[in-house]
Amino acid sequence: MSELVDAKTVALSLMTCAVAPLCLMMGGCASLGVGGPTRSAWHIGKPIVTYWAGPPMTDATAQQMADGGWNLVWCKESELDVAHRHGLRAYLADTLFSGAGALATLDDPVKTERLEALIQRVKNHPALYAYHLKDEPSATTFPGWARLADFIRQRDPAHLAYVNLYPTYANNRQLGTEGDTVTAYKEHLRLFVETVKPELISYDHYHFGVKGDNSQYFLNLAMIRQTALDAGVPFLNIVQACSWTPSMRIPNGDELRWLVYTSLAYGAQGISYYVYCHPKHEGAMANADGTPTVLYHAARVLNREFVAIAQELQPLRSLGAYHVGMTPPGATPLPENADFRLDPPMPAAEYKPLQPVQGFALGYFGQPDKPTHVVVVNLDYKQTVATTLVGPRPLQVFDAATGKWSVVGSARAELQLPPGGGKLLRAGSRRFLPYPSIRP
Repeated sequence: MSELVDAKTVALSLMTCAVAPLCLMMGGCASLGVGGPTRSAWHIGKPIVTYWAGPPMTDATAQQMADGGWNLVWCKESELDVAHRHGLRAYLADTLFSGAGALATLDDPVKTERLEALIQRVKNHPALYAYHLKDEPSATTFPGWARLADFIRQRDPAHLAYVNLYPTYANNRQLGTEGDTVTAYKEHLRLFVETVKPELISYDHYHFGVKGDNSQYFLNLAMIRQTALDAGVPFLNIVQACSWTPSMRIPNGDELRWLVYTSLAYGAQGISYYVYCHPKHEGAMANADGTPTVLYHAARVLNREFVAIAQELQPLRSLGAYHVGMTPPGATPLPENADFRLDPPMPAAEYKPLQPVQGFALGYFGQPDKPTHVVVVNLDYKQTVATTLVGPRPLQVFDAATGKWSVVGSARAELQLPPGGGKLLRAGSRRFLPYPSIRP
């Protein structure tokens, strides 16, 4: 998103390509194991709902975002008070550490002194959550971003130094690595984790083209999930909420639900929408005059569901993300004799590039080697689908609207899943005593 369109414009041409303990103890776990020379004290807290490219932070904008369930917004220093008035957390952007020219800041004593003063002014502000450093850097620049991130962490270890990564369909020049899609991207992720020592892994991937769906969506999601598990940090998925070029279509509310729930099944602790509102971008969450769009009203429901489910999953480890039906590139079929399974079993189906993925995704969560929770997602974003989940013990189902668990009464749960939607379930104790909710 360096120019707001960098990697997106190559998406359609690549659409036919077929190519852990997680500090998902995330509510209270920082990246202490990977925090670089300066150990970070940052905590993710409430799961993240944010956006890319929005309007200036006024009281009207902040209230609209808060009403819609967004909890992390973009601010200049002068706008932090506005975010705080509306109970919002803030990314801080400033030319001293964000974007073009930022890598030269620490080589200029005057700019370094200005950055030092800025950090001292804002680090105790109640709205501050993160410093935005860079969108989609090449691996060749990772050492420079690591240096800047560590400078900030030394002075303010309590707040995130945020960098967002390219998707799998970025080319070798953009990634700064060589090889085929998987080889180049895997190396890009490895260098990022080892060099920058991120507290959060964030990436963007845009799935919905006019000619069909991107073949690499689950490949990208699986690679990010595994990298985050290995690094012991949470991850955030920036998903498509607009069209910015004739080759990409505007998602509808059901497709937006699909993006949110597939991210949850793979263990995401953050969701971000590209874009909230920006010139030459159609759809999005708000019109140029600030009025909310149809997608805003869809996201208003989905944002709260995302936070409720992700918060339940925070103390757990993502143990697996499995597919039933089609197995697109990067996806893993549900193993035989799985702890949670669908009945009747769904036969395997051939995946065809550009076609919508059919079937279900099952995200397993729990303690190491002991799945207790599962997110079941209907991968058909065009129609409601019924299925039956069978678990190892009597099941309970989570209501994301109320934040409450209810007892099913047996090890079988009948599910009606809306287009692209899902449900969180868990196996009860052997005596069928309900687990307490971890939500405050």
